[in-house]
Amino acid sequence: MSGATPEDRPAFDDLSREVALVCDAQGTLTWVDARARDVLDAKPGKTLRALAAQGTEDKVDKLLVQARDERVDGWELILCRDDVPGTFAFRARPHDGGVLLVGSLVPEDYGHALEQVSSSMSELSALHRETEGQRRELKRRADELARLNQELSESNRGMRSLHAALDEKAEGLHRAAEIKNRVVANVSHEFRTPLHSILGLSKVLLNPINGPLSSEQEKQVTFIRNSAESLFELVNDLLDLSKVEAGKATLRHSHFVVRDLLGALRGMMRPLVPADAPVELRLVEPAEPLELETDETRLSQVLRNLVSNAVKFTESGHVTVSAAPGPRDTVIFTVRDTGIGIAPENHERVFEEFTQIDSHIQRKVKGTGLGLPLARRLVELLGGTLTLQSQPGAGSTFTVTIPRVHMEVSEMAGLAERSQHLEPGRAPVLVLEDDRQTLFLYEKYLARSGFQVLPVRSTDEARRVLQRVRPAAMVLDVMLEGETSWNFLAEMKNGEATRDIPILVVTVTDREQKARALGADEFWLKPVDEGRLQRKLQELARSGPVERILIIDDDDVHRYLLKQLLKDMPYALLEAAGGVDGVRLAREQVPQLIFLDFILPDITAFDVLDALKADPRTREIPIILHTSHELREDERARLANETSAILSKHTLSREVAISRIRDALAKAGLGSHTPQEGRRG
Repeated sequence: MSGATPEDRPAFDDLSREVALVCDAQGTLTWVDARARDVLDAKPGKTLRALAAQGTEDKVDKLLVQARDERVDGWELILCRDDVPGTFAFRARPHDGGVLLVGSLVPEDYGHALEQVSSSMSELSALHRETEGQRRELKRRADELARLNQELSESNRGMRSLHAALDEKAEGLHRAAEIKNRVVANVSHEFRTPLHSILGLSKVLLNPINGPLSSEQEKQVTFIRNSAESLFELVNDLLDLSKVEAGKATLRHSHFVVRDLLGALRGMMRPLVPADAPVELRLVEPAEPLELETDETRLSQVLRNLVSNAVKFTESGHVTVSAAPGPRDTVIFTVRDTGIGIAPENHERVFEEFTQIDSHIQRKVKGTGLGLPLARRLVELLGGTLTLQSQPGAGSTFTVTIPRVHMEVSEMAGLAERSQHLEPGRAPVLVLEDDRQTLFLYEKYLARSGFQVLPVRSTDEARRVLQRVRPAAMVLDVMLEGETSWNFLAEMKNGEATRDIPILVVTVTDREQKARALGADEFWLKPVDEGRLQRKLQELARSGPVERILIIDDDDVHRYLLKQLLKDMPYALLEAAGGVDGVRLAREQVPQLIFLDFILPDITAFDVLDALKADPRTREIPIILHTSHELREDERARLANETSAILSKHTLSREVAISRIRDALAKAGLGSHTPQEGRRG
């Protein structure tokens, strides 16, 4: 040990905790070291058993027995000096028939550590018991949650059953409402015929030309006529209300000015408010001309109902109808009276069907209770609102606020504007339908599947669209306002240029046999399911416009070669062996592109170009000139201005032809896709 001196030995001995002992087979000490003498007062001749603490002698005997035969480690013994115990950890092994032992004194803090370990074990045991208790509690709660989950599952099944029952009930109510509306509509129609007869006959009876009536007879016939007129008014209101509720009320938009509307209203209401009546009808026109685009008939019906209602409940004074521009491009009509007024708690009740507010006037006029509910429904149909301000004894003010231009008109204008420009990547579908809402649905449905709707509301409009566009398919309603499209369907299927356009007939009348006989590719009854419509049109039409290519060339070999180059491409190929036939075919078939030979037997290529440009139907068709003729500079310059491309027959290849076709169609706004191999037009 470097740096240590003999004088340092007591210090090291003081720090040492080991003792060395040798004993014979019986446990008598035969040798002890100095530390053993000092710490244990051990000496040769003394037994190891004598050094053990009382009660631990058997542990000493076991150590000696085991150590005589094998090495022992970590054997703890409690040895005493002057009855003061100390704990030693002994290592022992056999030695000359006896046992050699080396023990290390275990410090006092070890015992403290053992106590801490014991305490920790006690805490762990308590924690284990607590954890076990918590585990049992968690299990109990899990069982409770499982039970609740089972109850919730059963409740959920019950709720689903309840929802199913409610859906069934709702469907039943919906069917009942439809049946009610149908019955009301049918009965109302049936009522009209005899009512017309009663009104007509009463008018005949009251006419002096047909013979005089006694005063009593004239009074009776007058009562009959007035009752018939009241019943006729009720029937009309019921019919209108049932149409609105069933969503079948149609709008007929027109462009008109408020001055004309109020003038017509004055003429219609004059019999209701005669000049000598105590109630004056005032119509206040706007300061400047106010134009509207909405359903004039429906708006006039609303104002008539409001004025009629105001006159009934105004004993004296005036009823004023005025119109003025409103915010956000609206028009506000106001019907103000000086009548009995309506209490605030009844403001909404007056708009309920068959509801009448009790009053001394009400008992005299005997209304139907349908005028105001119908007026509100019609205003909502026009996209507006009908509100009421009134106090008892202070008169009433009904305010109608409607868009100046009905939203359907705006949407239809936008739809028509969009249809003027073919969109690349979307196949055009001509839709002949007079109902605007159905047209909007078609556009919404078809836009999601890559089609572009070309809306038309008459057969004349359809023919005009077909002059500039060849659609991928058509959707026709054969029952149009003022006409049917049966003849148009036959015309399309008999025409050389249009017979191969797929046509889907969708209408409300079951005339499938007739539609099929006239050539319809499919027939459906309204209403149309979105997914079914998309799938059927994708089946009937290609996903891009039908591209027809006309080849004008007198050389049979070159026409054949060009057709071979375009074999298996999605084009319909038409042929003409001369310029005159080529111009005729172009006008009849309206192809999307023309291949034109420069040298023709009957007329020149310039004559063909001039004829095509002079006709509105063919003016915009792109033309690719293909020739084996050596063009002069002036010819090439003119042709470059009037054609999409100039190709040489000798160097024409499939790739070049397809590329030029695609470029020409795209430049003309007709090409909607890149041709793909293996598809036929």
